Amino acid sequence: MTRPTVRPERPLFSSGPCAKRPGWTLTSLNQAPLGRSHRAAIGKARLADLIERSRKVLGIPADYRVGIMAGSDTGAIEAALWSLLGPRPVDVLAWDSFGLDWATDITDELELTAHVQKAPYGALPDLGAVDWSHDVVFTWNGTTSGVRVPNGDWIAADRQGLAICDATSAVFAMDLPWDRLDVVTWSWQKVLGGEAAHGMIALSPRAAARLAEHRPTWPVPKIFRLAKNGKIAEGVFKGETINTPSMLCVEDQIDALRWGEDIGGLAALIQRSNKNFSVIADWVARSSWIDFLATEPATRSTTSVCLKIVDPRVTRLPQAEQAAIAAAIAKKLDADGIAHDIGSYRDAPPGLRIWCGATVDASDLIALLPWLDWAFDDVMATQQKTA
Repeated sequence: MTRPTVRPERPLFSSGPCAKRPGWTLTSLNQAPLGRSHRAAIGKARLADLIERSRKVLGIPADYRVGIMAGSDTGAIEAALWSLLGPRPVDVLAWDSFGLDWATDITDELELTAHVQKAPYGALPDLGAVDWSHDVVFTWNGTTSGVRVPNGDWIAADRQGLAICDATSAVFAMDLPWDRLDVVTWSWQKVLGGEAAHGMIALSPRAAARLAEHRPTWPVPKIFRLAKNGKIAEGVFKGETINTPSMLCVEDQIDALRWGEDIGGLAALIQRSNKNFSVIADWVARSSWIDFLATEPATRSTTSVCLKIVDPRVTRLPQAEQAAIAAAIAKKLDADGIAHDIGSYRDAPPGLRIWCGATVDASDLIALLPWLDWAFDDVMATQQKTA
């Protein structure tokens, strides 16, 4: 193939931290109250503003508690697991590396007997086999597998247990049925392109009741502690974070939320992600060498788009050699400044992963695609010469 000439303006396709919003500059953070305590009035006001803007953009019900947590989405989901699990049996659904992490923490660290339903990369477990008298832990969108649940219809409206959802690469890009979710966690670094190390948690009234009534049998580290002596730590849901937040990161997330509001709110953010995904989907449909890792169209992620190489010259090779070819494509495009960080997750099957969240421009994806074809052609030519 002839080397393409049109380059993406922003070659930023990492699945986390993700691209900043279009037009972002450091001057967007000029109002950050640096050098001030997050407990001062100005700090509390910024944190409360972030929480309420998040609630408004996402359409979170007014009776849900929303708080900022330490440790990104991992800290938020772990706080939920350590604080809420125990009173009921637990079902865990796992189809990517993070779902497997939560299953391991529940069974090995909390030492709970859980019914763990696993599915291989590219597929979902049997959603119809979930027992909703149990607490159920799952990811909405498998960031490392490119597989998402198609909707919330499988979540029982009359469930007795809690629906605990890690939605970090879904919020702001997919429409979540809040009435079917009791705990939702996410980080700032995904769809809105915020900075790392901060997470958020939303609790339904049912989850809040469990938090107040249930006292875990294990010690709960302070960083995860959402209740004490039978009382909810209400300050967490008013901007009084458990540890010191970065006010620079707070300002950056407020800026991203303002951008989301300015372009039309959640509907516009979802539309941007869907448009980006459609660019990739159209290319895959006409390509002979690449395909989605997710086998069912309805379960394909529109944000963390995971791809596998299906060219017979590659698939007949041992997996280590397949991985080397995929890595060579990613490395070549990274070195040329065409696409950064598009290799598949380290625990996932060999392939490519391209972020299509709302802060990515469709025009950059359109520019990227010929380079992907060119890089594959070039790597295969080199591979055949050395075979």
